[in-house]
Amino acid sequence: MTTNPQPGQNPLNAVTPPRRAGRREWTALAVLMLPLLLVSMDVSVLYFAVPSISADLEPSGTQQLWIFDIYAFVLAGLLMTMGALGDRIGRRRLLLIGATAFGTASLVAAYANSAETLIAARAVLGIGGATLMPSTMALVRTMFTDPGQRAKAIGIWSTVLTAGVALGSVLSGVLVEFFWWGSVFLVNLPAMALLLILGPALLPESRTPAPGRFDLLSVPLSMAAVLPIVYALKEIPSEGWNTRNVTSLTVGLLFAALFAHRQRTTPSPMIPPALFRGPGFAPAVALNLVAGFGMMGSAYFTTQYLQSVRDKSALEAALWALLPSVLIGVTAPVTTQLVQRGVHRAYVVGAGFVTAACGYAVLATAGTDSLWPVLAGAGVLAAGIVTVMSQMTDLALGAAPLEKAGTASSLLETGQEFGGALGMATLGAIGTAVYHHEIPATAPLPARETLGGALAVAEQLPTTTGEPLAAAAREAFTHGMQGAAIAGATVLLGAAVAAVTALRKVRVREEDRVLT
Repeated sequence: MTTNPQPGQNPLNAVTPPRRAGRREWTALAVLMLPLLLVSMDVSVLYFAVPSISADLEPSGTQQLWIFDIYAFVLAGLLMTMGALGDRIGRRRLLLIGATAFGTASLVAAYANSAETLIAARAVLGIGGATLMPSTMALVRTMFTDPGQRAKAIGIWSTVLTAGVALGSVLSGVLVEFFWWGSVFLVNLPAMALLLILGPALLPESRTPAPGRFDLLSVPLSMAAVLPIVYALKEIPSEGWNTRNVTSLTVGLLFAALFAHRQRTTPSPMIPPALFRGPGFAPAVALNLVAGFGMMGSAYFTTQYLQSVRDKSALEAALWALLPSVLIGVTAPVTTQLVQRGVHRAYVVGAGFVTAACGYAVLATAGTDSLWPVLAGAGVLAAGIVTVMSQMTDLALGAAPLEKAGTASSLLETGQEFGGALGMATLGAIGTAVYHHEIPATAPLPARETLGGALAVAEQLPTTTGEPLAAAAREAFTHGMQGAAIAGATVLLGAAVAAVTALRKVRVREEDRVLT
């Protein structure tokens, strides 16, 4: 028996009342977390494998950069396309296709005998990752229609995604230490095989009933918008605002305007403009972007601080970097409970941004010998960011129609990619400017450019001149981190005010709460 929807009620929810998920759905969620974990780990899994790859395959400098970066570029460029495609052909089908591509590309990458082969395999991994990420989130939305259970599932999703980036670098260091560089790709195969075996039995198929014509022109337009912008934002911290980066950013923004115009005017858009009129959807995407800004902006400094300022080996630095992740595991569940027990989401998200800003404030007080304060600041920051991301993901997916779950997921993830790149570019540029200002003008040119360059030069100099140069470079970098942290805290405090202002207007439904 169906009921007539009330004014303002989602017709789909009126026809299909939310039901409680059982053991089958929670088991399926555990299976879905495997590809999500691996896709997020692949962002950082080459951190410690690159030296071994360079020795074995002897790539050029440009090829080495592409080996490392092409995965993230392709992933970011195709997220919107794959999210919309999953809504049309079926999210489970797209997930299994992506798992097949991801596993095959992992096998090719593991045994690549040339830089060109490895670059091509990493590109296919990016394509596979672009299918897996929005599909997993959309399937969570499909399986967990009860708002309270959906919030818990999304909290787990957010925790796994964030933890995967941290675990990727550690796994890379351990595998390269005991095996060979190809093993960092082989670990993907058992998980993808398990997904292909269990997925058809556990995961429901879902798609848009009447998707309409797929707008092929939107595919190149979206990629032409995303890729140049992400490329420029990733290069600005190291190269500055040179002609190439400014041109790339300008071209990307131009195509972004063309893409937006196409979505408004075509009868069957890839990204329906009506999606942004859902209650809270547009603020959720924007605030999730700012959360990505905060997370990746800090990672740019903390990884270098551990290795170059505190003089830890790559593996030691990765292991130390795991400590801040401990707080992530408890943050999302606690946040979910607060919202379900009646605390308005606006204040929870605002508190998340304030917490993250406090993490930046701790980083702003760090000196060159402040290992524990830096780790504590990174942990507090990560806890605040996960609070925001889990709530904004839940809000956006709850506001979007079920038939557009894949598209909504891809928009959230694309915004997060943009935010991360923007955070690295903006805060990295601030840190670099402070470094350039403080490093002695008499230092050799490589030392004036980066901390790594200064340490390399210092090793070639006599102790009497090398050690003072290294100490001055470490001090200059730390001051740059302090300046960037102050800027990051300011941005996040502004986001806290914006979040409370925007989200207070979004009604908290009684069915989202847990009765006590």
